[in-house]
Amino acid sequence: MEWRVPLSDVDMDEEEIQAVTSVLKSKWLTMGEVTQRFEQAFAEYLGVRHAFAVSNATVALHLANAALGIGPGDEVIVPSLTFVATANAVRYTGAKAIFADITGDFDLDISPGAIVAAITPATKAITVMHYAGFTCDMPAISDIAYQHGLAVIEDAAHAPGTELDGKKAGTFGDVGCFSFFSNKNLVTGEGGMIVTDRDDLAEKIRLMRSHGMTTLTWDRHKGHAYSYDVVTLGYNYRIDEMRAALGRVQLSKLARNNTRRGKITARYWEAFAGTNLTLPFRNSRGRSAFHIFPIILPRGVNRLGFIDNLRAKGVQTSIHYPPVHQFSYYREQYPGIKLPITEDVAAREVTLPLYPTMSDEQVEIVIAAVLSALDEAS
Repeated sequence: MEWRVPLSDVDMDEEEIQAVTSVLKSKWLTMGEVTQRFEQAFAEYLGVRHAFAVSNATVALHLANAALGIGPGDEVIVPSLTFVATANAVRYTGAKAIFADITGDFDLDISPGAIVAAITPATKAITVMHYAGFTCDMPAISDIAYQHGLAVIEDAAHAPGTELDGKKAGTFGDVGCFSFFSNKNLVTGEGGMIVTDRDDLAEKIRLMRSHGMTTLTWDRHKGHAYSYDVVTLGYNYRIDEMRAALGRVQLSKLARNNTRRGKITARYWEAFAGTNLTLPFRNSRGRSAFHIFPIILPRGVNRLGFIDNLRAKGVQTSIHYPPVHQFSYYREQYPGIKLPITEDVAAREVTLPLYPTMSDEQVEIVIAAVLSALDEAS
């Protein structure tokens, strides 16, 4: 279908093409110098000691759990209103994902109170997800983690550039994980980054990212080593030079593009302020990366009918997210879980188009389509 306004789009131009072409001409395609430069630039941008580019954010989350020593018999508290990878990464280690409710329909992040209620003697870590690019209540969550001796993993897939109290998302906890998927704020197609200030975790991540090997192909190519040892069970979670090249260019555009996303979000908030829509995060803490724009429909409005109405007007929408605890696999693994706020909000959430290359005309098309659909639903 030809959308008048797609859900998302990619800001790429000749600069990215030249960056990738340069890599291809170099004939060094696997992880090497370009990746190292991308990692250094990303670490400097966040103000963090260590950054490791990986093949996607899911493996970043897996490495975060594994590096923290999480395994069978352990529990990790996670949100359910998130992409399934947040919970899957816990399961990969053999640990149990414990789902906690969100704060409310104006704050779709994990609730500090629900975290406290979920803590048991088996709890080893808390994973937060900064929904839509709006930070969780990290001061409260950090205090909870400190009081109970728990690690904190930040799923910052929505939040490159998000800030709270002068700190960027991904740097509050022990480990931060970022996504560079094609609909994200910083795009490499597939790809991700895992960051930490802890030297001990950085060494484990460095080894586990590439088969537990003490040296990499690039090290041997540069003459820094002749062979290698394997000192731990590792994985092939590396990124390649083409995607790292894209990442370097995209990082240079991130601040500008996040600003544009913020302006579109402000226009949406203004246009919908007088409706019966709930507008999450309108009075949010910190500075957002404005990854997506969620709205919560009034009770009684047929969501599929609303979505179809916008579709007929050429406006693409989505749902973020079907709750993880309601998927068949997790219902079978953990029967009987009830998260009333998550379930209520998730049943009424619709995500509107939001991307930095979106024109003012397209923004107004979306606004008009939403207002019309609301009128027809009332």
